[in-house]
Amino acid sequence: MRVIITGAASGIGRACAELLAAGAMVPGDHQMLLADRDAANLAAAADAIGPAAKPCVADLADPDCGDRIVAAALDHMGGIDAVISNAGIIMGGALADLPISDFDRIFAVNTRAAWLLGKAAYPHLRDSKGAFVATASMSATQPTPALGFYSCSKAALLMMVRQLSIEWGPDGIRCNTVSPGPTYTPMTSAGYDDAARRAQREANIPLRKLGMANDVANAILFLIGPHAGHISGIDLLVDGGMSNMLMPSSGGGVGQQRQT
Repeated sequence: MRVIITGAASGIGRACAELLAAGAMVPGDHQMLLADRDAANLAAAADAIGPAAKPCVADLADPDCGDRIVAAALDHMGGIDAVISNAGIIMGGALADLPISDFDRIFAVNTRAAWLLGKAAYPHLRDSKGAFVATASMSATQPTPALGFYSCSKAALLMMVRQLSIEWGPDGIRCNTVSPGPTYTPMTSAGYDDAARRAQREANIPLRKLGMANDVANAILFLIGPHAGHISGIDLLVDGGMSNMLMPSSGGGVGQQRQT
């Protein structure tokens, strides 16, 4: 399988590359184009995998990112069977206080880049009857205080991929999203390395643990692989059940909950 992975220098993107190279979820030999703006860690990720993985340093906020990444992928692999649009950024702050520049950047990376990448890859995915998967977030459907721009950008991404699933379905292209809940990655480690904060978050997850990069990566690889051959237009939550916690966290069912 010939796969583009963005945000591949660390976290979920790198986990996708490493698990794919190991044959997880999608058996066989694979070629990968790994894209990220972090040149040093991207080179390390590609080196760890070997010649099958080619790094492509790119800022997903750039308007030409899709064309550049797809051109590099074709040069390396000759075609494209799947796109994993995983790169994303987080910005905190109240909506009333944030500047336009922050709005523009987070939507450029979290939403527009997926469209640009998919648009550039479209004719090649059509030829291969391939798959497009984007990493969204449970914040796409659950308002997240102090992460207003992030939530909005991921909500837009969710709908955009659903739209793509309708438009590209007749071409045999499957389009889906994966929505992680609280997940430990280099991007989130500053918050979760605090023991008290981590315990507080885990107490609100039915499985009582944070997700890890591999948990999300395995879901993504499932969606690009043959076992998901008739799945398109869905958002797969990988949140340990946290999205079901509205009633318990608000006091509903008190006395019926099992304590741990």
